[in-house]
Amino acid sequence: MKIFLKSFLGAVVAAVATFAMVSGSLAGGHTLLEKAKAGEKIRIGFANEQPWAYPGENNKPLGFVNTIVLGTLKKMGIENPEPVVTDWGGLIPGLKANRYDIITGGMYILKSRCENVDFSDPIGVFGDVFVVAKGNPKKIQTYEDIKNSGAILVTGAGYNIVEVAKKQGVPDANVMQVPGPTEMLAALLAGRADAVGTNFFGGKVLAEQSGGKAELTDPGNLPEWTKNWVGIGFRKSDTDFLKAYNKAQAEYLGTDEMLAAVAEYGYTKLQLPGDGSTEFACANR
Repeated sequence: MKIFLKSFLGAVVAAVATFAMVSGSLAGGHTLLEKAKAGEKIRIGFANEQPWAYPGENNKPLGFVNTIVLGTLKKMGIENPEPVVTDWGGLIPGLKANRYDIITGGMYILKSRCENVDFSDPIGVFGDVFVVAKGNPKKIQTYEDIKNSGAILVTGAGYNIVEVAKKQGVPDANVMQVPGPTEMLAALLAGRADAVGTNFFGGKVLAEQSGGKAELTDPGNLPEWTKNWVGIGFRKSDTDFLKAYNKAQAEYLGTDEMLAAVAEYGYTKLQLPGDGSTEFACANR
């Protein structure tokens, strides 16, 4: 009986060990890089943020960030990724919940975001701006102006502007958060807000969409430290894919081919990231 029990237990242990090995290999076989090598669809998530990343017909990925991502993926042998459109505030939660594999959208590399996702090497460096009613009736040029005048600043939920405004001493009650650009412009034109806080490229689009009812302030009046580097977001478990992506991006970014592809969106050599790094941005922004 003892010999039988010993043999039985030995068989159970061996079976468990074998199962663990098989399970481990199965789990390891589903990394993003291995999915890509197997020809499985890679999903890219983005919001409607013109001219950065936005959907065209049938959710076709448009905008200069999506264009850079598509060109980089092509160099990796990945074509026709599956687009998934969501609200800006849903990008990071959706990535962590595995609803998509990569997030684009023109996301600034910020310390608070680096705690939740890993970013690619920067694809560019960009500044912010205010959009105000034509004639700038409240003479808003700085965060100090907003704070001192009691003006209402509207921006997108999850935008870096929320953190910047707080650092600049603007009371929470004076910062209105809405889902995205459409709601931001609507709040300004309806008089519910006195200024829109957004990035320079997005601000230009809103001013154009206002039909002459809104204008940009001078972006040079905002603090130099509010300039930010933009990266592409990945799950923290996809380090192998990110390494391969960065290699391909380095070969593509700044080339004549890439600059020609993004020219229609206003991205130029002036926006290239220079010697900016993800490590620096994660530590200092």
